[in-house]
Formats: sequence, C-alpha cells, structure tokens
Amino acid sequence: MIILGLTGSIGMGKSATAGLFRDEGVPVYDADAAVHALYAEGGAAVAPVEAAFPGVSVDGAIDRMKLRDRVLDDADAMKRLEAIVHPLAGDAQKRFRDAAREAGAAMVVLDIPLLYEAGGYAYCDYVTVVTAPADVQRERVLSRPGMDEETFQNILGRQMPDAEKRARADFIISTAHGFAYAADCVRAIVALMNRKVEEANS
Repeated sequence: MIILGLTGSIGMGKSATAGLFRDEGVPVYDADAAVHALYAEGGAAVAPVEAAFPGVSVDGAIDRMKLRDRVLDDADAMKRLEAIVHPLAGDAQKRFRDAAREAGAAMVVLDIPLLYEAGGYAYCDYVTVVTAPADVQRERVLSRPGMDEETFQNILGRQMPDAEKRARADFIISTAHGFAYAADCVRAIVALMNRKVEEANS
C-alpha cells in the first residue's frame, strides 16, 4: 500500500484537493477532522487540554476559539498543546492506515496541514503539495469568517514557507488554474500510484 502525504499552507486549496482524491475512490485521512473528534465531547483530548489550559472547555468539549486565543501568540503554549494532541492524532492515523491496509487499499492519502512541520512525512512514500500564488492565498484566507491579517500572519509564521514545501515535494498541484485542472492532476497521480502498486505486485 502506497502512503501519499497531502499538505499545503493555509488557503492553498488542500482540503478541496483531498476531496478530489476521495472522488477517485482513495481513502483519505483528514487530520483536521481527527483533531475535531479529539476536541469534541467525549474526545480523548478534552481532559488533558482543559488541564493544561483551564477554561477552554465548554459543555465537555474544547472551544477551539478559546483555545486558539490561548496558544496562537505563545510558542511555549503551542508546544504544550502539540505535545498533548499530536500523539493522540498519531494513534488515530495509525488506526486509519491499519484499517486501509486490511481492506486491501492500493493507496491512501494522509491529509495533514503540518505534514513537514510535525514530521508526518516520515510515514509517507510520496508527498503532494497543494499551492497557489500568494495573492490568491491571501484573498482566500481573509475572506473566511473571523479571519484578520494578524491571525493570518501568525498562522503563516507556524507553517513552513510554501517555496520550501514545493522544493521538498514529489508532486505539486496548483489550484490557481481552477479545480478542473487540479482534478486532472489528481487523476494522473492516482494512475501513477496504481501502476507502481501493480508493478510491485507483478
């Protein structure tokens, strides 16, 4: 089974591109969704995160906006949070990979925003980076509810620069040309991965 990492900085179109892989029948692990589940009522991260940052839970779930306000401008607080959440998310990812392998999947996609920053690329056979021009990225991000320039810059400061990600990638998909173009790129990557699996099994 081939493991394809999928990453890209905020506003590049990574989540939409992950959906294109799903459209091709590829199992996709969504790291953001996994973290949402950890923060939801009954989630494994609720108690330890509340213990580390008292007051960020509401009705048994982590309030993501309250948590963001506590950690966004505090590098030490972000490290404490990551030390709690990353191992739990890693367990969820391993369960996903194991289930896909048992189901006989030829390939899976790991959709992880901080794939390079958090070291998740080590689990991947190949990495695809989703990109777009900086002006397009900025316009997309600032159009989101609750987003402002300061928050955008803080998030960018925690992410590896787009140029460095592209330099390390095996595949690059630009969403600047529209998602029909991105879909063509996804289909080409899936076809290539399937050929590699067939060759390895022949």
